[in-house]
Amino acid sequence: MKLYITGGGTGGHVTPGLAIARYFEKKQPQTTVRFAGSARGIENKLVPREGYPLDTIEIIGMSRSMSPKGILHNLKAAKLAVSAVSKAKKLLKQAKPDCVIGCGGYASFAVVRAAQQLGIPTVLLEVNALPGKVTQMLAKDADRVLVCFEQAKELLGGGDKIILTGAPVRGEILAADRAKAREKFGLTDDDQLVVSFWGSMGAKYMNEHMAGELALECKNGVSYHHVHATGAAAREWLPRMAKEQGADFDAHPNIEVTEYIYDMADRMAAADLIVCRAGAATLGELCMLGRPALLVPSPYVAENHQEKNARALEKEGGCRVLLEKDANPQVLYDEIQNLLSDRDRLHRMGRDATKLAAHDASEKIYQEILWAIENHGKK
Repeated sequence: MKLYITGGGTGGHVTPGLAIARYFEKKQPQTTVRFAGSARGIENKLVPREGYPLDTIEIIGMSRSMSPKGILHNLKAAKLAVSAVSKAKKLLKQAKPDCVIGCGGYASFAVVRAAQQLGIPTVLLEVNALPGKVTQMLAKDADRVLVCFEQAKELLGGGDKIILTGAPVRGEILAADRAKAREKFGLTDDDQLVVSFWGSMGAKYMNEHMAGELALECKNGVSYHHVHATGAAAREWLPRMAKEQGADFDAHPNIEVTEYIYDMADRMAAADLIVCRAGAATLGELCMLGRPALLVPSPYVAENHQEKNARALEKEGGCRVLLEKDANPQVLYDEIQNLLSDRDRLHRMGRDATKLAAHDASEKIYQEILWAIENHGKK
């Protein structure tokens, strides 16, 4: 089996593809996988780190602005899209995949479109509640469109080829054990752990407010444990900013600031509360682990899809949603205190989050990809 997986720009369009690759290798050890993405996206870090080859294609997303600058940007984007499809065809002719899997993001457009024009089976995975523009443009000619929310299925018009599978989850998340994870970090039944992060690259605005929130925790001498991942961009200035606002991390070892949480599966499993963005891949992991969350959706993503993701989980009772415009240091601090003070509520939130967990998502996706390969071109 030869798979060609494409998607990128953000981790939410890369980690599902990695999960699919690992699951296929588990089911069919002879499977070979190549990835394709943008030269600028986070896939350039995540994919090679997992040991897969990555082909890069120069392509940029479209601007929604109708200003002269936006129009010039879109002219460049259209020109690059044409050349990117041409390059993608050459890459696909060399790779000869049995199927091309598009996981979203503008980086995936050229490869999936090229595969469709070459007659190669294509499967789209849409992880967000609101389908992205790339999915909308490519869905008509795809063999299968796999979605993670019922809302997405409805917005794409339904039909037999649009299948609700749920999002694939990394193997380490599936294997995580809460009791063992808490023992690993030396946490007793009475201890509480908050884990917070804004993504692998961080988010400047939210990290600025988190610096103030951490300072409040230090000044108020909170008893719970808090681990915050700054991301690469804020690794130096966030601790400094927090100290300028009164944080003394040496005097409060229960409050930890780190660039990246490498044992994220165990940290999340051990956590009593997770504070983070609302990307679909992250939500899938929260639901699988049954962890309560305070979600601050990014307002900078296409069509505000993170808030729609978060609201879907909030509707089930699995999270509390705080909009970024309201998320100043004091509000963040107060929200965390209020949630931690009600252990019964946290337990209910974690239980309710599991309602959206797709325990068999990887197997469903696997079977649908096999179906697409076997039935491609058949009426």
